[in-house]
Amino acid sequence: MSREILLLVDALAREKYVSREVVFSALEGALASAMKKRFKEDVDIRVDIDRDTGSHEGFRRWLVVPDEAGLQEPDRQELYSEAVEVDPDLEVGDYIEEPLEPIEFGRIGAQAAKQAILQKIRDAEREQVLNDFLERGETVVSGTVKRMDKGDVIVEMGKIEARLPRTEMIPKENIRVGDRVRAWVQRVDRAARGQQVILSRTAPEFIKELFENEVPEIEQGLLEIKAAARDAGIRAKIAVIAYDKRIDPIGTCVGMRGSRVTAVRNELGGEQVDIVLWADDPAEFVIAALAPAHVESILVDEDKHAMDVVVDEENLPKAIGSRGQNVRLASELTGWQINIMTPEENQNRQEEERAELRTMFMSRLDVDEQVADILIDEGFTGLEEVAYVPLQELQEIEAFDEETVNELRTRARNALLSEAIAKEELVQTATRELQELEGLTPELIAKLAENQVATLDDLAELASDELAEVAGISTDEASQLIMRARAHWFDDEE
Repeated sequence: MSREILLLVDALAREKYVSREVVFSALEGALASAMKKRFKEDVDIRVDIDRDTGSHEGFRRWLVVPDEAGLQEPDRQELYSEAVEVDPDLEVGDYIEEPLEPIEFGRIGAQAAKQAILQKIRDAEREQVLNDFLERGETVVSGTVKRMDKGDVIVEMGKIEARLPRTEMIPKENIRVGDRVRAWVQRVDRAARGQQVILSRTAPEFIKELFENEVPEIEQGLLEIKAAARDAGIRAKIAVIAYDKRIDPIGTCVGMRGSRVTAVRNELGGEQVDIVLWADDPAEFVIAALAPAHVESILVDEDKHAMDVVVDEENLPKAIGSRGQNVRLASELTGWQINIMTPEENQNRQEEERAELRTMFMSRLDVDEQVADILIDEGFTGLEEVAYVPLQELQEIEAFDEETVNELRTRARNALLSEAIAKEELVQTATRELQELEGLTPELIAKLAENQVATLDDLAELASDELAEVAGISTDEASQLIMRARAHWFDDEE
């Protein structure tokens, strides 16, 4: 028996080019499975084979678990309080083991044992092949299409197979069995039973890698592709920067007679590629990203991370692009929300904002339209600025004398104080539970109180879009607040 085991281990190790330890481990698993068949219940079996003699021992074992956890698997577990009666040295996480009668190797069937061992070896071989692939650090790979699987493409790359999902294929791309295909390694899923390497031909990273392969200056560190955005198969934008002033980053990426960009386009099924200059200044970057459209003016809103971009009627179609493609890609490339508008729309928006400001100044400062317009023309946008800007700035306004300046500052501060007191009074109308809810600021509580939301239940009964509109927050933030407000309902049920 022992000699048979050693001979089998040596033969399989040589045949499959794996270590003897892998075969021993697989054989221990096969013998454990065979011993397990002696029991009707689901038991835990451990087999230990002596690596030198081939003799083996089998044990049934129970995991020691804390008393408070209880026995979740009675056939495999033992409570700590009972285990220490058997062996005082045992701790939670240890095993109690009971020796089993050895099993004759011939009784389990040589073929069945060999199949179990071979499966373990195949798993080990597969893991080794995957590790070898990962060690190479390849991000763009090429291989041959082996077969199609439910619309996905299975790509053979030497000893390893990869999966190119249908969703990661360029639209209208016709890939057939036997074709050579290149793709970006999107991720490795070790838990997958089939192909563990998942590929993509639509990811922005793929076009960045293709340019890096075509443009030696990128590998040399003279150029860098800072960002990329794609509408796969149709159009893409990449942002480049040169670290050597002697290099034209756009011309370098285009190549002599367009050779470099053409090679990338051909790989991507003719995808149009816009190459733009990356800039530290967000507004400058957005203007470059909207090319070929010419921008008249741009207004940056840091709080909303958005920009209002003004273009004339002639450039409007270029800025927006077919089905909004140009502005969408520019937004993805820069990371800013871009709002395109015509000069007329911009003028109307400015007039609306001016009218709102004028009304606010007139009502809160108790001034006439002329004074309100002077403040607006001088760039004031809120009471805080009037109340707390350096006195000199207000005194430099020719239309105001010293008395007017002091009166405006006093009125602004009084208005802000009244607003703060009113807000605090509103906050106090809310229940303590609402005031203490995580994520609610005094400003939000005041807004809720203004809309008759004063208790946890009032908040919990709102819809996400209702709360978002009332509080001026995102729908996601509103959903989280509502779920926190509803938590006490479930606590009460328990």
